[in-house]
Amino acid sequence: MSLNVAALQMVSTPELATNLASAERLIASAADAGARLVALPEYFCLLGRSDRDKLAVAEREGDGPIQAALAAAAQRHRVWLVGGTLPLTTDEPERVRNSCLVYGPDGAQRARYDKIHLFAYDNGRERYDEGRVLQAGSAPVVVDVDGWRVGLSVCYDLRFPELYRAMMRPPCDLIVVPSAFTFTTGQAHWELLLRARAVENQCYVLAPAQGGLHDNGRRTFGHSLLADPWGEVLALQPEGEAVVAGTLQRSRLATVREQLPALAHRRL
Repeated sequence: MSLNVAALQMVSTPELATNLASAERLIASAADAGARLVALPEYFCLLGRSDRDKLAVAEREGDGPIQAALAAAAQRHRVWLVGGTLPLTTDEPERVRNSCLVYGPDGAQRARYDKIHLFAYDNGRERYDEGRVLQAGSAPVVVDVDGWRVGLSVCYDLRFPELYRAMMRPPCDLIVVPSAFTFTTGQAHWELLLRARAVENQCYVLAPAQGGLHDNGRRTFGHSLLADPWGEVLALQPEGEAVVAGTLQRSRLATVREQLPALAHRRL
């Protein structure tokens, strides 16, 4: 048994309509190539000039043009769509959730994961603090996709292995990591962390990313990839818009877990 998947790499702009059109085009391309599960990157819909720009486009869950576009694309192309992230409103007017919504091939929403770990970084030249605008989520989420257990996470979550362990009872078959890693942190740690999560959890990892120089001057690292349960990189795109596709194989999962039964040896 197999599952064709695709990670969509984007270079999103501060213009919502432009980004939605780009996402639709890439989803169509992935579906035409045979993908059954398609995943967009973090902030696919808006990479603004400031963190507060996302407040202006935030939607209530179940209502808004971003969610409508995702649902329509999933239904139109008959794919499972992991909708990167979009801002959803909260009970705090100055904060939103950075939420990953999953849609089935019928266009219905099947899951919601709110990013738990909020990125902060300051090296004297670059400064980020997502907590100024984002409200953190609190619960891991796993969704069933045609019998495959798919764990959801977002970007900075990648640095917290305990989140992934919480998804592994029973084990996931695939972890999806929509991201917008900075070039600085991505160059140092992106592939290392993704492959580590694949190896320690003996599952596939699909990581759709922002990848390039954005209109706001920010440079994201890209390198969207698919890694297998042994940590081998099966497909990768350094920068620029792309469809990064591959196939998950049940037999590969079984072989890795049988030859090295690390998951069965867990004690904590």
